[in-house]
Amino acid sequence: MTNYAIRTENLVKTYGFGRKAIRAVDGLSLNVPEGSIYGLLGRNSAGKTTTIRMAMGLARPSSGSIEVLGLDPWPDPSRVAMLRQVAFVPEDKANIGLGARKLLELNRSFYPDTWSDALARKVVDRLELPLDTPFIKLSLGNKTKASLACAIAQRSRLLILDEPTTGLDPVALDALLRLLVEDCTADGRTIFLSSHQLAEIEQIADYIGIMDRGKILLEGPLDDIRASFRRVTVSGENLPSRGANILSARRDAHATQYVLRDAPDSFSADLAANGATILDSAPLSLNEIFLALCRKEEGVTEEAA
Repeated sequence: MTNYAIRTENLVKTYGFGRKAIRAVDGLSLNVPEGSIYGLLGRNSAGKTTTIRMAMGLARPSSGSIEVLGLDPWPDPSRVAMLRQVAFVPEDKANIGLGARKLLELNRSFYPDTWSDALARKVVDRLELPLDTPFIKLSLGNKTKASLACAIAQRSRLLILDEPTTGLDPVALDALLRLLVEDCTADGRTIFLSSHQLAEIEQIADYIGIMDRGKILLEGPLDDIRASFRRVTVSGENLPSRGANILSARRDAHATQYVLRDAPDSFSADLAANGATILDSAPLSLNEIFLALCRKEEGVTEEAA
């Protein structure tokens, strides 16, 4: 039986009233397995940060349910018990208010039972974080590094990171990804991170959720997701332009290029059995899958004359 670090069911968060009401999260059902690195992906305003705020007890759901480590994050004392087991890096790192050294010392005092000085030093060294630069002189990237150092050194059961790569250069980004894989998934710890930067998440995540307009479009193990999508190029007569597993069909003078979801091999076999010629069949990157799903959600077609 799978245990879940975060689980939501029909989660809704509405802001405003009447005709001006906005559903930032709209019937969201997520399942984040314990011990996984789970990437919640979506465009800006997809609802990722609102979901995380509800997980942290910073916003009350309008309806539906959410559990974090088996606890309801809203009412005390349940929220207090949950927060003791969670490390959090918010989307807004610009207002941390303290220099890196003082911020680390403060967080160390809050988590005496789990805090690791050795891990804190490792993060500081790997990310090249200046400890004694005054807060006002810290770049956005260094504020991000300071927040990450505090969260990682807590050695919490669950690490929640909202846009954790803000302001990081490629060297620091590579170091962060290595730290997350090498030092933050031991002993069954879970990493839940949101981002619209798909390439970096694809390097480390084993579970993916793709979110758009407050809804979940796709969720599952990354390897399974990759296996279920394919780009197939076909030539022939009377080729279909729509179907349950066709996300897009782009025609030109010589061929039709399909982006398929689910059973791509069966789709190709059926076309070949009816006289079509399969010119090419190739897997999609996570970025290509993301774009195809979001365009399908918007009703965008890719047919060309």
